[in-house]
Amino acid sequence: MRRRHRPEDDTEINITPMLDIVFIMLIFFIVTTSFVRERGLDVSRPADAEEQVVETDDEPILVRIDSTSMIMIDGRVVDEAAVRANLERESAQKPRSPLIIAAHPDSDTNALVTVLDSANVVGIENVSVATESQ
Repeated sequence: MRRRHRPEDDTEINITPMLDIVFIMLIFFIVTTSFVRERGLDVSRPADAEEQVVETDDEPILVRIDSTSMIMIDGRVVDEAAVRANLERESAQKPRSPLIIAAHPDSDTNALVTVLDSANVVGIENVSVATESQ
């Protein structure tokens, strides 16, 4: 006797090989992924608050950033490319002086980060960030 071929039996799809391939690809991608830990700088701009007085023996190095993101070091307008050189000069003249960055609330964060990065490269350890009143 001959068995009759039923069409329902052929409609099943075996997904085991597909699952094997998916798991192999998943393992491949997990192994080849590189996990890079990026360094960041946590800065939170202070809100307008009461004025705080910082008493030090040395006169601080004052950096102002106005609303148009123009950087001024001790009253002189400085280009972003020259911030590091000016901070090196000021740090050499006043080696123990703290750095105070007075940033206007409307200034770009890029200008603040430029000054902070330059201070880090120069080696100024005592850095304070303040806001200027509008």
